[in-house]
Amino acid sequence: MKLALSALALATAALTAPAQADVLGRIKDTGKVRLGLRSDNGGLSYQISEGKFGGFHYDMCLQVVRDLEKQLGKKLEVQVVPVTSQSRIPSIVSGAIEMECGATTNNSLRQKDVAFAVTTYVEEVRVVVRANSGINSIAQLNGKSVATTAGTTSVQLLRKHERGGNLELKEVIAKTDAASFGLLADGKADAYVMDGQIVAAFVSGSKNPADFKLLSEVLSVEPIAIMIPKDDPAFKKAVDDSIKSVMRSGDIAKIYAKWFTEPIPPSNTKIGLPPSAATKKAWAEPNDKPVEAY
Repeated sequence: MKLALSALALATAALTAPAQADVLGRIKDTGKVRLGLRSDNGGLSYQISEGKFGGFHYDMCLQVVRDLEKQLGKKLEVQVVPVTSQSRIPSIVSGAIEMECGATTNNSLRQKDVAFAVTTYVEEVRVVVRANSGINSIAQLNGKSVATTAGTTSVQLLRKHERGGNLELKEVIAKTDAASFGLLADGKADAYVMDGQIVAAFVSGSKNPADFKLLSEVLSVEPIAIMIPKDDPAFKKAVDDSIKSVMRSGDIAKIYAKWFTEPIPPSNTKIGLPPSAATKKAWAEPNDKPVEAY
């Protein structure tokens, strides 16, 4: 009877064990690495065409995969799994993906459910308006409609500004970043707030970039990193070691330039966003501090 109960307890424990336990073991057993990507994350990750993806964080994730191949001693298949701002964290928690290679802010709240590799990009959250709107500051957004994307930290930032600056904002929330920018472009919103590199990518890829302008004020400075499963130190070390190696070699600046300062497909336009001083500092002093530490 005791033996049967022990077996039952072991079986139950196996069924209830966290899906992310021993990620390296799972990768080695399956021979696959699943990368979560949002299709419209500007220069960090985006879909170039059917079945083809690109971006700074996508390339960084591919470098991690190459280093995992060396560590595990076998060729690995890369599978891209589409995620949204709402599904990205559940996808990590459930074990549906091993890495999320988009534009996710590292913050303390999210660290309760997931972990982050060392910061590879420090973002400035910006506001873009139509050039002929007459809006030149955040204060002038009072009473205006502002588009943003569901499940992003930009919504929280807007609410903080609304409480602190007595702004009355009409939030218009879309499901994707592309849809949010589309609300501004179509005149259904007076402004769009989002990560600076995403905003810059949408503006540069629009029919007439001169139709838009970025406000000079910055809403927040946020560390962006590759998101990984929580409570798996071996996998985190493997990912961090790979990224730190690219930082030490200086190749991270080349990968960044490929997607942010050089023409990118499919339109061969430039986002035109050199690395900020904060981003360069993150490369020189690797860390995984959340936004609350900035």
